Amino acid sequence: MAKTEIRMTGSGGQGVIMGTIIIAEAAYEDGKHVVQCQAYGPEARGGSSKAETIVSDERITYTKVIKPDILLALTQVSLDKYVGCLKNKAVVVVDEGINVPDEIEALHTVYHLPILDGAAEVIKNRMSANIISVGVVNELLHVASQKAIEEAVLNHVPKGTEEVNLKALHYGAQLVQEANK
Repeated sequence: MAKTEIRMTGSGGQGVIMGTIIIAEAAYEDGKHVVQCQAYGPEARGGSSKAETIVSDERITYTKVIKPDILLALTQVSLDKYVGCLKNKAVVVVDEGINVPDEIEALHTVYHLPILDGAAEVIKNRMSANIISVGVVNELLHVASQKAIEEAVLNHVPKGTEEVNLKALHYGAQLVQEANK
């Protein structure tokens, strides 16, 4: 891996910022160079949010994501806002209820995954959508080892929720594995 640019988007409160922090921490623990940044819409909770991480085997000299290798969008608004500036043949991950324009489907590898429903129905915790997303992104890109990603999750979740969050992480990876069969 030379350099991987990750953008996760959603609405404020969905945890995409924490998701990119976890990915950055795990990659750093595996000896990679990382940069993480985020932006909220003016409404903060409920408004749009964007979080980005760059992971590289070499020193990162420019710290802004310009054309992501992967875009994960948990809302239609966030997809519509950020889908226009992707690398050629990028990976686009959307929650299954999001409509992806045909031209995006034709240009990129698109995964429609039940992230939000999976959080509610499988994990039984709506707040775990961000950890499911971390599992999805890491399974697609392999930016961190399984050990490092699990430790980073455990470093950032509230006490007493460790088991459910590890289940969410593994569920995210499983969604990708099933989609790639």
